[in-house]
Amino acid sequence: MGAETPRSGPIHPRLLAMMMAGRYYGLELDPAEYRGEGGDRVPTAAALSTWAQGAGMWSRAVRLRWRHLMGFHETGPVVLLFTDGTAGLLTGASAEHKIVMVRDPRAPEADPPVQVDEMRLAEVWNGEAILLRAQRGHADAEPPFSLRWLFGLVALEGKGLRDLFIGSVALSFLTIFPALIVMTVIDKVLTHHSYSTLMLVSIILAIMILYETLLGHARRLIILVIGVRIDAKINLHVFNRLIRLPLDYFERHPAGETMYKITSVHTVRQFITGKLMATLLDLITLAVLAPFLFWLNATLAWIVVVCAALIMLIILAYLRPIRVIYGRVLVAETNKSAALGETIFGIKTVKSLALEPQRKSLWDERVAEAGKWRLAMGRLSNWPQTLVTPIERFMWVGIVMIGAYMSLADETGIAVGGLFAFMMLSQRVSAPLVSLARLIEEWEEVGGAMGQAADVLNQPLEIDNAGTGVRPKFAGAVAFEDVTFTYPGTKLPALNKITFEIPAGTMLGLVGRSGSGKSTVTRLLQGINREYSGFVKIDGADLRAINLRHLRSSFGVVLQENFLFRGSIRDNILAGRPGLTMEDAIRAARLAGAEEFIERMPAGYETYIEEGSPNLSGGQRQRLAIARAVITDPRILILDEATSALDPESEALVNANLLRIARGRTMLIVSHRLSSLVDCDLIMVLDKAQLLDIAPHDVLLERCSVYRQLWAQQNRHLDKPGARNAASS
Repeated sequence: MGAETPRSGPIHPRLLAMMMAGRYYGLELDPAEYRGEGGDRVPTAAALSTWAQGAGMWSRAVRLRWRHLMGFHETGPVVLLFTDGTAGLLTGASAEHKIVMVRDPRAPEADPPVQVDEMRLAEVWNGEAILLRAQRGHADAEPPFSLRWLFGLVALEGKGLRDLFIGSVALSFLTIFPALIVMTVIDKVLTHHSYSTLMLVSIILAIMILYETLLGHARRLIILVIGVRIDAKINLHVFNRLIRLPLDYFERHPAGETMYKITSVHTVRQFITGKLMATLLDLITLAVLAPFLFWLNATLAWIVVVCAALIMLIILAYLRPIRVIYGRVLVAETNKSAALGETIFGIKTVKSLALEPQRKSLWDERVAEAGKWRLAMGRLSNWPQTLVTPIERFMWVGIVMIGAYMSLADETGIAVGGLFAFMMLSQRVSAPLVSLARLIEEWEEVGGAMGQAADVLNQPLEIDNAGTGVRPKFAGAVAFEDVTFTYPGTKLPALNKITFEIPAGTMLGLVGRSGSGKSTVTRLLQGINREYSGFVKIDGADLRAINLRHLRSSFGVVLQENFLFRGSIRDNILAGRPGLTMEDAIRAARLAGAEEFIERMPAGYETYIEEGSPNLSGGQRQRLAIARAVITDPRILILDEATSALDPESEALVNANLLRIARGRTMLIVSHRLSSLVDCDLIMVLDKAQLLDIAPHDVLLERCSVYRQLWAQQNRHLDKPGARNAASS
């Protein structure tokens, strides 16, 4: 078969078929990134489809029949999954000759596809297939987060909405019958003492109640299903947008503020699938009942309409001032949430510096500010409620009085039964009118919540060439060519015309004073910031042309403070990579020097790590982070101040493993401690955003004054007389 993965040997035929289909669309699928499901030896359709989607393709696992295959004569390749666990590539079809062309992915590329008829294909294929095509751009696939997008999401539930409309119309007609029955009972049964009519009306009423109960249950169930489906789609969309935001957004915005704005989405969702949908369904009732009201008595019907219009005018008059105050409420609530989130995330600092009184004082101020504006908004919104209440009451109580007067004043006026029927129906008609008027008031709150969420979700996403980016196999050669970069909001460049080149397998140290640009080099290399001039290249490929996910999955990164997730040590080392095993975790832990302390723990690799990892020392956390970084055997490893916060013993343990870890890969080590970099192949000295020199340690001591000065500052204790005497003895 020829092709092999780094650790698992020959590539499975199903993976080969997917890779051949991907090449047709200009994408190179990496078999090392395939993650199986539940340890299955034969790749499943769902896992293969997920693999292709992760590589930036549109993919779907489907069930097809022979007649469907006849339509693929002018399309791209389709992967057919055979019952024996292999796969074939459907490259064409001929409806005239009733054959399809299937290519064996294991056959030489020069071999033509095999012509197969329906009977022969049915012996090895049960209909399982995977459709593939190049992914559309994000601009087409993901429009801005807005109310229009949300309504479009609701519109996708076409079948459920259709059933909902039919059920609502049926319920609307059913609401007429109780009023007619009451009118009949008063005007016919009581007047003529007709028991037979009463019995017939009772039977009709019982049947109607039964139908109304069943239809009401079905309608509520449909609304529930639509709401859950929309909620799931919104949650998936929100999280997908959130994790694709650039890192500098999270660096510039407090986590509490972001979380508060994101949760505003659920206010909008509840409004759309709750009050808005219920009001719109009630308007169907209004459309059905309004003509019937005018049939009963046009004068009373017009009174209902005028009252509803007055309610709407009152609410419209208060919209603008409510909008202004609600904007201040949102600002106050956002600041309050930011203070809470900052306190929670920084609780170690708060406790260690005894900052509880200061944080409590800040919290009290934010709570008071939010309370002040909420009270102001409540007072203002209370006025339209107060003015609306008497009109709303008049719509059903006053109508009875006016109807009674009309009956007394004119014998041809509305009958008693008709008056009761009108009163019953007017309540059903006035309710959606009042709800519609109040809906306009709530729209301001929903609009504010929508703006809060859109402020996060409509931020520019990371530039990810998912559909067109190259996915090369990295060896590890790194080159910067005349690179200049300035952080947003600043004027001085963080890097100024930096040019250097290192071959694959180089162990490079980066040193310099604070703010010299050391970490910026690693950020550009990881694609965190891409708004630079010049060129950053890996193995000769321009970084901006490389698929971002592929780029970062090819790196191993260890920071000064590494976040460990809640879960076992094994889960943290594997970091949610289902295709890797316990053997991979043990290998990585051994390479990082973490195996010895893991085995001393009572539960070993199953030891549970709580949030903040309080049961691990700093050195243990760093070694686990290194193990997590090398688990995929990356060609490039970045250590950004990875040992600066460690005690000398822990630092010595980590440094002792660096040479072993660096073997066969490119390593970039950012450190203030020059003593930890003396074994590097090259050391790059940065100062004030410029590259001063790049050479081995001994050479830099001779020719680079800044490096020599930094070395002297960190090792001046060796020049003291006591130190020299101790050394000589």
